[in-house]
Amino acid sequence: MDAGLVAEAGAIAGRARTEMGRRIVGKEKVLHGILMGVIGGGHVLLEGVPGLAKTLAVKTFAEISGLDFSRVQFTPDLLPADITGTLVYEQGTGRFTPRKGPLFANVILADEVNRAPAKVQSALLEAMEEGQVTIGEASHALPEPFFVLATQNPIEHEGTYPLPEAQLDRFLLKIVADYPSAEEESAIVRRVADRASAPVSRVLGAAEIALLRKAAESVAVDEAILGYIVRLVRATRPGPEAPAQAREFARWLEYGASPRASLHLYRCARISALLDGRAHALPDDVKACAREVLRHRLVLSYQAEADGVDADAVIARLLAAVPLP
Repeated sequence: MDAGLVAEAGAIAGRARTEMGRRIVGKEKVLHGILMGVIGGGHVLLEGVPGLAKTLAVKTFAEISGLDFSRVQFTPDLLPADITGTLVYEQGTGRFTPRKGPLFANVILADEVNRAPAKVQSALLEAMEEGQVTIGEASHALPEPFFVLATQNPIEHEGTYPLPEAQLDRFLLKIVADYPSAEEESAIVRRVADRASAPVSRVLGAAEIALLRKAAESVAVDEAILGYIVRLVRATRPGPEAPAQAREFARWLEYGASPRASLHLYRCARISALLDGRAHALPDDVKACAREVLRHRLVLSYQAEADGVDADAVIARLLAAVPLP
């Protein structure tokens, strides 16, 4: 890999982080996840209580990139046509013409995505997976790049439609947004009280995103690292063929991660190395991405719920059990 390409990609990513940091206090995991999702050509599921600047982070990213931004508030009465678009009858021509919906943008914030019924979630899934939407009998390609950041509230479950495992598996990452520290919260209050919304500059356009993707695809991954990724993912699958390392926590797993998890973990390890200024991936890159890549792909058993064990706890045991290359 060209060292100059690594340096140029690192400089672009650094400028993007700096610009977003002018407006967003803290939230390193969220900003890092947005960058990783865009570079990886994937989508991000963001879980956090209201008021943690999720919308502001996505809008700020769209602003520094100059990309089209669209926010969709998901509600129980939403229809697929409300997000994809519909056919409109033109009286003058006597024909139906497509009127494109809010999904026809580069950056989509799907706010509280689990509040919409299955038909709407299915329409979003087509857009995420195929890069197109169907209006009437015709399919229409979505703009490139196309990035969905979906949010959900981990507290309130009344009137919600939990995302099926098939759709969860389409998300590259699941980021859990935490509360800010005391210092960060003080800075947030001061900014709001002083109405100090810092201006940001456009530093990350379509050309820069293409360069970052090219650089990430060029990051070297040794066969030993690839083997480590596969062992980690296979260890999440309970059953008679499960590796010995998985036996200590197999009782907590109903179903493990699919091969798509291996692909996404491989991709994210490359991006992690690139953002750290390296042209080769390390085991630490795999470990750094494991929680975000795997936590939404594991189906936990009733035993896990009874023991008070969540997906992150299982992944922690997994990382400790599977030997490093």
